[in-house]
Amino acid sequence: MQYTIESRPLTSEYTHRAEYDGEPRQTTVEASSADDAITQFLQQNASELVSVSRPARGQESIATVRKDDSVFLVRVYAA
Repeated sequence: MQYTIESRPLTSEYTHRAEYDGEPRQTTVEASSADDAITQFLQQNASELVSVSRPARGQESIATVRKDDSVFLVRVYAA
């Protein structure tokens, strides 16, 4: 199954605010589940999972990811 992953920076350790207000970066990955899609995203971006929220019912998972000195909001949903 294909999953779309959108990531948007939330904060930077140095600025303590969003680094930009542009459109989220989108990536599409092949994975067997949303969890596997998040794992692939983490590996491809050398990032660390901070938290994840999986809806009881629905198609979208939300994660918080840290890379270097920045924190990103990551949305994962079926493409």
